[in-house]
Amino acid sequence: MSIYITAFVTLFVVIDPVGLAPVFIALTPGQSASERARIGRRAVFISAILLTLFGLVGERLLSGIGISISAFRIAGGILLFLTALDMLFERRTERREGQGQADAPEHDPSVFPLATPLLAGPGALATMILLVGEHQGWGHVVMVHLVMLAVLAIALVLFHLATPLARALGRTGTMVVTRLLGMLLAALSIQFVIDGLVGSGLMG
Repeated sequence: MSIYITAFVTLFVVIDPVGLAPVFIALTPGQSASERARIGRRAVFISAILLTLFGLVGERLLSGIGISISAFRIAGGILLFLTALDMLFERRTERREGQGQADAPEHDPSVFPLATPLLAGPGALATMILLVGEHQGWGHVVMVHLVMLAVLAIALVLFHLATPLARALGRTGTMVVTRLLGMLLAALSIQFVIDGLVGSGLMG
C-alpha cells in the first residue's frame, strides 16, 4: 500500500491540482459556473485519456526505440527536478498565469492549455511510465491508474471550488502551497534518479 501512497503523492505534486485552481480562474474569465464546470470536466477527461495511454504503452514505446526504463527513470527524475525548481522559484506559476491572461474570454481552454500541458504535461506523462514500470502485473497497472484518476478527480473538485478557494488562499497562500509541493517533488525526483542508477547497475 505504501507504493500507491507514494504514487498518489508523486502524481498529486506533479499535476498540482491546488496550484491549478487559481490558474483555472485565470483561464476562464467571464465564464459562468456551468461553463467553467463543462470546461473542467472536458479537460480532466482528455488528460485522463493521455495519462492512461502513456501508462499502458509508454514503456513499450520506449523499448521500441531502444531506451531502457532505468534511463527513462533518470531522465524523468531530472525533468521532475526541473519542474520542482520552477515551483520553488515561482516560474511555473508565472507561466501559467501568463497563459491564462493571454486567452480571450470566449476561448475554450479545456484542451490547451488545461488538459495539456497543465494537467497531462511532460512531467505527469513521464511519471505514469515510471510508476507503472516499477512493478510487474496488471494489478499494479490498475492500481496506478486508479491513483491517477483519484488525483484528477481532486483536480475536478478543485475546479468546481476554484473561485472560493482562490479567495480563501489569496496569492500568499497559493505561493506557500506551491513551494511546499515543490520541495516534496524535488525529493521524489531525486529518488527516481537513485532508482534509475540502481536499476542500471551504476549504483549498488
